[in-house]
Amino acid sequence: MDVLQDLAAGFQIALTWQALSVCLGGVMLGTFVGVLPGIGALAAISLCLPLTYYMEPVHALILLAGIFYGAQYGSSTSSILLNIPGTPSAAATCLDGFPMARNGRAGQALFIVTLCSFFGGSFAIVVLMAFAPPLARFALSFGAPEYFAVMLLGLIAASTASPGSTAKGLAMVVFGLILGMVGTDVTSGAYRFTLDFIQLTDGVSLVAMAMGLFGIAEVLSNLTQPEVKPPVGRSFRLQDMLPTREEARLAIKPAIRGSLIGSWVGALPGTGPAIAAFLAYATEKRISRTPQRFGTGAVEGIAAPEAANNASVQAAFIPTLCVGIPGDAVMAFMLGAMILHGIIPGPQFIHEQPDMFWGLVASFWVGNVLLLGLTLPLIGFWVRILSIPRHILYPTIIFLICVGVYSVNSNIFDVFVAVVFGVVGYFMTALQYPVAPVLLGYILGPLIEENFRRTLFISDGDFRAFVSSPVSAIFLALSALALILPPILNHRRRKRSQSRLQETELV
Repeated sequence: MDVLQDLAAGFQIALTWQALSVCLGGVMLGTFVGVLPGIGALAAISLCLPLTYYMEPVHALILLAGIFYGAQYGSSTSSILLNIPGTPSAAATCLDGFPMARNGRAGQALFIVTLCSFFGGSFAIVVLMAFAPPLARFALSFGAPEYFAVMLLGLIAASTASPGSTAKGLAMVVFGLILGMVGTDVTSGAYRFTLDFIQLTDGVSLVAMAMGLFGIAEVLSNLTQPEVKPPVGRSFRLQDMLPTREEARLAIKPAIRGSLIGSWVGALPGTGPAIAAFLAYATEKRISRTPQRFGTGAVEGIAAPEAANNASVQAAFIPTLCVGIPGDAVMAFMLGAMILHGIIPGPQFIHEQPDMFWGLVASFWVGNVLLLGLTLPLIGFWVRILSIPRHILYPTIIFLICVGVYSVNSNIFDVFVAVVFGVVGYFMTALQYPVAPVLLGYILGPLIEENFRRTLFISDGDFRAFVSSPVSAIFLALSALALILPPILNHRRRKRSQSRLQETELV
């Protein structure tokens, strides 16, 4: 009953005209950037962060969160119609969504992914309501050693769970940690790694770095790719998009399993919607009696990943709000945005600011309903948006990014920082270095350093303090396991592939 009463109080905030306006604007903008290939929610959130300085903190969170989960809804449109994922998590939808479109079932695919996205998001909101308060109460017992161990696990998990080489992921985490050390040392007041730039005494600008790494870099990467012609001459009337009874039946169980997987993965530090989507897709293919259908337009191949990535986005707020540990790069930026607004996520957040927490949760329900009501009728509009030529769209995005970066501190130096990080991010992507761990390292680095120093100060320099409590010892053990397991598994995988190759040659 307490949960329902708290949620009712949250709806009193979420249903005010100011909250409804920012929620509608956030989900519409999120859907827009999700539809456009290669832009991403993080660039849009970075661009809108300066606008939130003039808002109430709860309205700022509602806007930024709406962009985040709204982008997941829109990302499936370009995946299905163009075979280009609007966000990384939508890459799994391409595998069966685009074949459905080629088979003349684009409308049915778009209808199914919209309903599955709504179901996955709604399921994860229920999980958030049920598990966030008890998790926050449990985290109240955390001290400096526990926080250090949990954050360390989040960083290592982010690096090892990233696609590609584990070593590259760890290198990017270290790069982010170094960036987080730039500025003034909180303990001694000394300048660190400022390179004699007075503008860096307060550290590297979060907005400039994020816009560069995830905005400018994505635009540069997309400019090097061949342009894909948008679909023409297709009808997306509602009556033409309704799935058959058999297609609806095939989508129900995968949507449920995808929601479960997405909620579980999203609540883990260092993961994200992309991992949840591919894990859900792989699960459906593994348990299917006809796995050969996957990749040719299987309904299960779009229902499960779409439910999973939307569930993961909503569930990612559980560790961020309750423990202060972001699940992925977008949540890391959201954590930084909260801190800029004077909001300190963590175990005390729900207890000290219940109106803000439950108002945000209620806005998730409002946003999901708005997305369900707006996405389907506006599909024709989103298709026309895809027709905007790149030579018009991308320069406009670069211009808006530069304006957004400058508006934060009215400092042209930040614009140059964004451009530098844009070029760095482009080459990192080209060389297959994951970009997301950089932002996680940047956000969590100062927090890890603070809790590391506090632990040593309290224990008078005794490193055994890090394993003095069962919680910190368990998390440190999991961190060591996350470092050791991937190389062992990769080694075994290489040995199996070599043995199979030798057997083939003998035959």
